[in-house]
Amino acid sequence: MLAMKTRYAMVALAYLAKEYGNGPVLSSKIAMQEKIPQRFLETILLDCKRMGVLASKPGKDGGYYLIKKPGEVTLYDIVRHFEGAIAMIYCVSEKQYQPCEFCKNEATCKIRSVFLTIRDNTNDVLTQTTLLELIS
Repeated sequence: MLAMKTRYAMVALAYLAKEYGNGPVLSSKIAMQEKIPQRFLETILLDCKRMGVLASKPGKDGGYYLIKKPGEVTLYDIVRHFEGAIAMIYCVSEKQYQPCEFCKNEATCKIRSVFLTIRDNTNDVLTQTTLLELIS
C-alpha cells in the first residue's frame, strides 16, 4: 500500500500540473481544493522541492509551482522519492536487495520470478505515467 504522504503528493503535484504556467499557487488553496491537511501538505511540498520538481516564491503573489513540465514528472519519480523501494520483497529490490532467507536458489525460485515480474511491470507503468497524463 502506498503511504498517505505519497498519495497526497501525487494529488498535489497533479493540481500544480493543471496550473502549470499560471504562476505560483498557495498551499492553502491546494489544501482546500484537494482536501489535504495544510500542515501535512507543507511537509509534502517541501519534500517535492528537495526532489527537484517544485519551487516556491515567497510573498503576496507567492506559492508553489512546478519547475519541470508536467510531461517530465512520472509517478515513478514520486513513488520512488516517497516510498523508496518499489519491490514487494527484498530479493527483487533494485535498491534494497537482500538475499531471500527462503530461496535455495534465486535463479530457479518461482516465487521470486513472479515478484520480479510484478516489480518490472510496476516500474514500467509508473515510468510511463506522467503528471500530464493524470490531468488529461
